[in-house]
Amino acid sequence: MARPDRTERPSPRDTAAVPLPRIPRTAALCGTLAALLAAPLLAAPSASASPGPPEGGCPTAADAPPKRQMRAEWIASVVNIDWPSEPGLSPDEQRRELDALYDQAQADGLNAVFVQIRPTADAFWPSPHEPWSEWLTGEQGRDPGYDPLAYAVEEAHERNLEFHGWFNPYRVAMHDDPGRLTGDHPARENPDWVFSYGGRLYYDPGVPEVREFVVEAMMDAVENYDLDGVHFDDYFYPYPSGGQELPDTDTFAEHGRGFDDIEDWRRDNVDLLVKEMDQAVHAAKPHVKFGISPFGIWRNASSDPEGSDTSGFESYSGIYADSRRWVREGWVDYINPQVYWEIGLSVADYAVLVPWWAETVEGTGVHLYIGQAAYKAGNDGAWSDPQELSRHLDLNREHPEVLGDVYFSATSLQTNARAAMDRVVEDHYGSPALVPVKEDLGGRAPWRPRVVDAEPGEDGTELTVRPHWHSSPTYYAVYGFDGKPNPHDRWCGLKDPRNMIGTVRASDEGETVFTAPDDDGGRTYYVTALDRLHHESRAAMRYVP
Repeated sequence: MARPDRTERPSPRDTAAVPLPRIPRTAALCGTLAALLAAPLLAAPSASASPGPPEGGCPTAADAPPKRQMRAEWIASVVNIDWPSEPGLSPDEQRRELDALYDQAQADGLNAVFVQIRPTADAFWPSPHEPWSEWLTGEQGRDPGYDPLAYAVEEAHERNLEFHGWFNPYRVAMHDDPGRLTGDHPARENPDWVFSYGGRLYYDPGVPEVREFVVEAMMDAVENYDLDGVHFDDYFYPYPSGGQELPDTDTFAEHGRGFDDIEDWRRDNVDLLVKEMDQAVHAAKPHVKFGISPFGIWRNASSDPEGSDTSGFESYSGIYADSRRWVREGWVDYINPQVYWEIGLSVADYAVLVPWWAETVEGTGVHLYIGQAAYKAGNDGAWSDPQELSRHLDLNREHPEVLGDVYFSATSLQTNARAAMDRVVEDHYGSPALVPVKEDLGGRAPWRPRVVDAEPGEDGTELTVRPHWHSSPTYYAVYGFDGKPNPHDRWCGLKDPRNMIGTVRASDEGETVFTAPDDDGGRTYYVTALDRLHHESRAAMRYVP
């Protein structure tokens, strides 16, 4: 069942003052001149001579965790599941609540948050298309007194958490009374766009104007805020309710586009939204990732030989979500299936579905993150064992296509799932992790930074880092080793995340200070610079005697 509702490199500075070598102007030396002039643009200069990597490369420790993993949580706003915890809180109260969720995410070793900012055809920002969300103030359309999305993005980035804006495309209201919507709500102004089903209101996915409108409404946030990702959940057509038929036969008759089968037409409507949103996001901001968290079962093998060896609800026929096709067509940058079942469950075994999804993404370039049912932790059966979630991650390690996990949801990680998450942290998140690189989105590693100072502070050694003059990194990663500099550490130790102390967002002021805790001296630090798509530079070194 579904979960509850719930780069471009900056321009370099002026280089006029940098002297170029004097080279005779002869035709024979033209190629040499071109190479010398181009060289600074290709690789950062070395801070000092050092031996190269060991012959044969660096061996990987068998027990080393992945250096790159998506580690995220969903923060749901609909019906105040996570944030805000209730409607009508003051701006300061809402900010404090979000700060606490982010701080706990950091403490748990997470590196991203998926925050619901358009839960019911409304907005957590001053949208020109839709009203302020009722989940902020208790009254749809009422200004909350600040910009929640701007604050949410800024504070996530302050903690070096990726921010993925989570949108629900078609849900209009958690009730079925259009009269309760604001008077200027698009659903009231265009009643032919909307149908009622299962006690709720939805935009009709079969109306072309609806699809155009919802893309435009969501793209307003993409264009005007510094999002790292755009995220859809599993709600497209509504889940079946009490045997009720979807009231869209008239829409099919008017907008059927030549389809003979209404179910194929519905799937095509969803496909069109996915494809058009993918195109719109990357046309506006090529670095922003687009991903979807579909229901965990595409089709059962009994329905389609390409399906999984399961016997549960199928998203393909139940909500017309052809998630396998989105992967195969490359319409998403990542797929994040909600595999919300325990290992060994006969109808939907976690140990069956994860390999199926791993095979589905293999060779596509689409990243695979697994949706984890933290809201079930502490319940009866297998979920009463705090080790269940940790065992899921053990199994994931057997499939290199799995690049991370996302937990539903933030409140559960602080309440019923706390013991289970403590085990995950102990077993899997003891070291920081960098977000996986999506190579086809562009970007490039910044130039190597400089560690210009190292001074004792109240909480440890304060390392002052400056970017190379030709580079503007998004953040830095810091690694620490006992003893004096060692070539093995420079070339191989940085590949093991257990040597990573942490990451820190690069300051706009030029200098960034990172505090390395528990340092009594006699340690060597390496600092790398990363762009917003997580390409990592070569390392700068500082020994602290």
